[in-house]
Amino acid sequence: MRAFLTLTRRELTMHFVSLTGYVVIAGVQLLLGQSFWTLLDALNNKPFDMPVTEKFFDTGFFWLVLLLVTPAITMRTYAQERATGTFETLMTTPIGETQVVLAKFCGALAFFMIAWLPAAAYPFLLRHYAEGMAPVDAGPVAATLLGIALLGSFYMALGCFASSLTRSQIVAAMTTFAIGLGLFLLGYLSQIRPPEPGWQAQLLVHISMLEHMRDFSRGIVDTRHIFFYLSLTAFFLFLTHRVLESRRWK
Repeated sequence: MRAFLTLTRRELTMHFVSLTGYVVIAGVQLLLGQSFWTLLDALNNKPFDMPVTEKFFDTGFFWLVLLLVTPAITMRTYAQERATGTFETLMTTPIGETQVVLAKFCGALAFFMIAWLPAAAYPFLLRHYAEGMAPVDAGPVAATLLGIALLGSFYMALGCFASSLTRSQIVAAMTTFAIGLGLFLLGYLSQIRPPEPGWQAQLLVHISMLEHMRDFSRGIVDTRHIFFYLSLTAFFLFLTHRVLESRRWK
């Protein structure tokens, strides 16, 4: 357990000792700030009958942050270690692959959530400065943060897997972005061109991240969504573990 915590702290600290980590946080806040400004513009002298969290996380900036920030966070997890030669040193220590995989994943996910955390205050800031606005329900805000954490865990696991396949951070980032964008667009098809009723329509709705996040932003915590993201996260972590295991014996 001590080795796992040490590796997790090392992974998280590496994001804050380099300029890249601060650039990522600044970029996240810039795009989320733009999303907040869009929300304020929509509220300006116009009727508004949906939860603030639903409107805030229904903008394109939210998904842009998710798709762009994930490769920037995870591209260095394994690729940089292999490029600098520290990966071989790490894998020759008496630490199992499972600890390495989980530590790097938890470090990346913790940094991801730190970058997103200020967004949780936006609905409360809006309530504080806006006149005549109903009190903010903490339930949808907490459910939205849970949805972001689940989405982040899936994308972090995907990014870690892509980074474990190559020495190039650029290749790892492009692979993560391509797979993540493809999965997002696959679910987006149910929004732009609803299929005929049947199993195809049910499948697209089931994998649609837009539908999942819409439920979370409304305060609806569906166990099917939770199982969906936890299963994908476990699947990509398993693949990462297999990659590390195969490289140990080469």
